[in-house]
Amino acid sequence: MKKVSFAETPCPIARSLGHVGEWWSILILRDAFHGISKFDEFQQSLGLSPTLLTRRLKFLVESGILHKQRYQTRPTRYEYLLTERGKDFFPVLVTLFHWGNTHLADDNIAAQLVDRRSGKPIQPQLIDTMTQQPLTLQHVALAAGPAAGEGMRSRAQRMQQHSALLTESSKESV
Repeated sequence: MKKVSFAETPCPIARSLGHVGEWWSILILRDAFHGISKFDEFQQSLGLSPTLLTRRLKFLVESGILHKQRYQTRPTRYEYLLTERGKDFFPVLVTLFHWGNTHLADDNIAAQLVDRRSGKPIQPQLIDTMTQQPLTLQHVALAAGPAAGEGMRSRAQRMQQHSALLTESSKESV
């Protein structure tokens, strides 16, 4: 099956998934945030075939998410380090982690995120940096950006209509 490319789509979610939407890529990034950087370490952690791991690492390097750096010359060996683009993926992983523990763990939480200084569990929350308000479906709408084509403008209009309905229904339930 041929992989679909989202490189030219105007949707930022679709473009992002084109780079990290495959689950092995996300798990590689998870491991990179845990300090894993060498091919053998990734392979041991993930149990992934060398061929598939090579393809995933190569794609993450080509996407500018990981940087390949030689750490040994005889034999030549490389490590894979997060770039700034890769480091910016951290909040996405935190959100996935929190969502998984909240909705899929059934009170059997095997891992939790804690504050590095205090060791106390954290409760991640996405906020708008301008208003300091939580980002919720009831408070956020999609708007067409400056480069939006007709398809994106139409989608944004539909989403704004949906948002208006959500706002109305939340007012009625109060």
